[in-house]
Amino acid sequence: MRHSQRIGRLSAALLLVATTVAACGGSQDDDAKASAPKAPAAIPELTKDPLTLSFIWFEWPPAQALEAFANEEYKKERPNVTVKVNTVPNANWHDAMFTQFAARKTDFDVAILDSQHIGEAVTNGNILDLTDFVKNNIDVDAYDPYLLAAYGQFPQAETGQRDENASLYGLPLLGDTWTMIYRKDLIGDKPPQTWDEMISAAEKCQADNPGVSGLAFHQANGSDAAAVTYNTVNGVYGGNLWDAKNRKIEGVLNDAAGQEAMDVLVTKMKPLTAKGSGNWFIDEVNAAVAQGKACIAFNWIAASGGLLDPKQSTLGKTREQILGKLGFATLPKQKTDLVPLGGMGMHVSAYASSANQAEALSFMKWFEQADVQKKWAAAGGVPSRKDALASPEFLNAGPFNKVYADSVPRMRDMWNVPEYARLVDIENTNVNAALNGAKSPKDALNDIAKDQQAVLDSSNRKGGGGL
Repeated sequence: MRHSQRIGRLSAALLLVATTVAACGGSQDDDAKASAPKAPAAIPELTKDPLTLSFIWFEWPPAQALEAFANEEYKKERPNVTVKVNTVPNANWHDAMFTQFAARKTDFDVAILDSQHIGEAVTNGNILDLTDFVKNNIDVDAYDPYLLAAYGQFPQAETGQRDENASLYGLPLLGDTWTMIYRKDLIGDKPPQTWDEMISAAEKCQADNPGVSGLAFHQANGSDAAAVTYNTVNGVYGGNLWDAKNRKIEGVLNDAAGQEAMDVLVTKMKPLTAKGSGNWFIDEVNAAVAQGKACIAFNWIAASGGLLDPKQSTLGKTREQILGKLGFATLPKQKTDLVPLGGMGMHVSAYASSANQAEALSFMKWFEQADVQKKWAAAGGVPSRKDALASPEFLNAGPFNKVYADSVPRMRDMWNVPEYARLVDIENTNVNAALNGAKSPKDALNDIAKDQQAVLDSSNRKGGGGL
């Protein structure tokens, strides 16, 4: 999921090392491929001694779900193994991993990386190259090729499709995208079909229901909150984030379509949000929906399960009562039908012990089986295998799961390059400034394009990475 974090909040010298290496290492994609150590093609002999397999993720419900699921189901295969999913605050996620990577020593065996983190980890040699392992152990044809590429491939093809010649450094763990959450009792059972219709419905709902805001969405200057919001609007209004082949952002992001998207976000959508929402992210949007204070909201599907919990909602005393008021739909279309790619994959630390690396490979092979993926779906996970996505176990597990399945063909990702953390930092800061009135929409977009272009130009890389 695009929950990636900003670099620069920690003062540790190791983080500076990590950032410097990321900026300089791997000037060509062939160099990047060569810098990651290769995993064995077959799983080495596994230990019979007690072993803890450690993951690192950020703090949110899927992390607890994964730990509970793995310790119930994987223990049936490997009773000597305990799975521990260590979590950190969302804002510290990237830094918590890459500070350890820079030290060449990790207290985790499996890093759960956002798709855009992969390039940085590969060029620094932080994770194992799984290409040969995948060929011998994983049925790649069982996956939607876009998702397999997004959560493991580097360099990433511009189209986001699977490139048979590219290496794989991870496997899917959790899929995700945005869902539109709407109040059926306030705007009607039929969700808006276009972005313009959505804005009009939100305006009317806000006017008709004092104390209820028309919209709730991510705006914070942190994580990738504000950046994903702008990129989503950019996509549906026909814009592009960059020309990946020529590594051009300036003149592409801030063209007429990009400016229209920024104007829509700042001048039409922002006035429909609650006072003080300029720093909202996942939890704040969910709280507004659960408290009945938003007509229409946007949030990640994997973070939306709590909305159906009567203990967390004022919309009903039962799940059924809540669903009588809340609807979940795919994002409205406009000039295009693009939606943001979310989710993330599993990646083996190059610094884990050989026994733990072997166990991590064993876990991955087990986890990606069809029956296990269906059980993961039933437990609240979002699978990437096509058979699991189409299964009753997934589609019936939540009212937003069909939204995800229908959204997969519409997904667009950000920049899958080692410079990602710096690019998203620039965009978050400026979009948040525009939403909070500190910059005009035009100035904010031009500053994003100029500063992001400078980052790409300073890295001296040629091509690689794409949407």
